[in-house]
Amino acid sequence: MSLFISDAYAQAAGASQQGSLMSLLPLVAIFIVFYFLLIRPQQKRAKEHKKMTEAIAKGDEVVTTGGTLGKVTRVGESFITVEVAAGVEIKVQRAAIQALMPKGTIKSA
Repeated sequence: MSLFISDAYAQAAGASQQGSLMSLLPLVAIFIVFYFLLIRPQQKRAKEHKKMTEAIAKGDEVVTTGGTLGKVTRVGESFITVEVAAGVEIKVQRAAIQALMPKGTIKSA
């Protein structure tokens, strides 16, 4: 019968405890790698974006997440009015501003 079924032997109790701790080590290492490669950089980008949206002032040239280029005409608590053409203004949320552009970008575009 031992041809198909291997024999089971009892192991020492101390060896199984150390083995279970060693099996958690790769899981902890993977979490640390994910933290430094994915979570931390994403938190840093979110902090920079929040800082940028709080610093928007009247006259700044911005690009929205939809790709609309315009000049800020009014700044509110949660909404910003952006002039996209002569006499055409749109209201966007602060979070919808993707980037601040250098002055003169609208004229050159």
